[in-house]
Amino acid sequence: MKYCSTRGGISGWSFEQALFSTGIVQGGGLLMPESIPCVSHDTLQQWKNLSYPELCKEIVPLFISEEEIPKEDISKLLDRAFAKFPLKEVVKVAKLKEGLNIAELWHGKTLAFKDLALSCVGQFLEFFLSKQKRHVTIVVATSGDTGSSAIEAIRGLEWVDIIVLLPKGRISNIQELMMTTVLDDNVHVIAAEDVTSDGLDDVLIGTIYNDEEFKIKHNLCTINSINWARVMVQIAHYFYSYFQVCKSVGQTVEIVVPTGAAGNITAGCIAKFMGLPIKLVAVVNKNDIIFRTLENGDHSLAESVIPSLAPAMDIQSPYNFQRILWLFSDMDTEFVDKLMKLFENERKFELSSEIMKKLNAVLSSYKLNDDGILQTMKTCWHDNQYLVCPHTAIAVSYVYGKTKHSTNEEAVPRICLATASPAKFPEAVLEAGLTPQTTPAVEALLTMQTKSIHVKGADDLGRVVRNKIESITSKVKNKPV
Repeated sequence: MKYCSTRGGISGWSFEQALFSTGIVQGGGLLMPESIPCVSHDTLQQWKNLSYPELCKEIVPLFISEEEIPKEDISKLLDRAFAKFPLKEVVKVAKLKEGLNIAELWHGKTLAFKDLALSCVGQFLEFFLSKQKRHVTIVVATSGDTGSSAIEAIRGLEWVDIIVLLPKGRISNIQELMMTTVLDDNVHVIAAEDVTSDGLDDVLIGTIYNDEEFKIKHNLCTINSINWARVMVQIAHYFYSYFQVCKSVGQTVEIVVPTGAAGNITAGCIAKFMGLPIKLVAVVNKNDIIFRTLENGDHSLAESVIPSLAPAMDIQSPYNFQRILWLFSDMDTEFVDKLMKLFENERKFELSSEIMKKLNAVLSSYKLNDDGILQTMKTCWHDNQYLVCPHTAIAVSYVYGKTKHSTNEEAVPRICLATASPAKFPEAVLEAGLTPQTTPAVEALLTMQTKSIHVKGADDLGRVVRNKIESITSKVKNKPV
């Protein structure tokens, strides 16, 4: 398998090149496989009873050539990644009243779905770096969960340092503590006050990602959802969730996905193109650019990002959406490049009826405000004694609306992807009038020592990040061999 850019100009890249890129490649594109592997009905039948780790071992090798990482080695790397999960099956599905199915993707150490893919990405990085005796610095901006999952995957690795930028005051206290309490020497957290998660991305793109010379000099890469390897592993979420609720292989299943930067739902679109019979619902909060795009083709930035109870979805620039456009335009790089240039210059573009028809055959959207999130959390607890996080609550609300107002709700099975544990959001749980459910590990965070660099505003943030990168490079060069 080789990789190319959604905006043209790059093709024939290896998986290793895709893994170690900063995600946004020259010309502003994102990397995607040059072809999408097809999974036959017979193969789906063979996979239907596999566990989540077993499915990963079938799907991941479809995107990595045997010459780069032999399938046997991929299996070992995945075993090592999932060994960190306290739950043997790694992913669990809750089957609740009124056809409500919830795939709990959050049983990793940081209680977020991103642990699944990032634990694997960390192993892929170490596989190549340990052989080459080469150091890289990873730079990640987080809207809540990515940072802690990335840190957990990278902490203590010999050949990697990680810098995480977090939007201080715009994520939950537990989310922040999961990052700032990690004291490993190769982990560096920068807490930026008065900056949104979109603002963090803007700083990284403007001062780091667009500077090719700087990226090469300091061996930079990223492992947020721009990185192809993370999207690749997330494809398994959709196959596993499908098999848990379909009555027979071939039946259409609707998968409901809390959506921010659109990396996870991009993986769902790829699963669909591989042959999985699914429809997808991208659910969002009041930061609704994805909703407006899929409803009427209006892909325009709002005045500002609005803080919500679901902070990981407080995003107005879903950078992975160009991957979705590339897929549904039959890999038309000129089409994607034209739209993205419009977006960069005018902060908006409109989709034609032709591309909307293709998108809406697979994708729809739903949005919910904070009051709706709180009401859904209450209802789910009242009906099932089952607590959901604010992000998952939006997906649950969509399902409630379908099952309570439809006469043929049994026709299409549905499953929500639960992206985080409610234990990470005690403030929202309390606001819903419910009792937070904590864990000993979460409780321990409250009294642990913290370490971070504090920056106020975006103006100085680029300089601080570049200085930190340069100090890491200097440290590595001066390290005794």
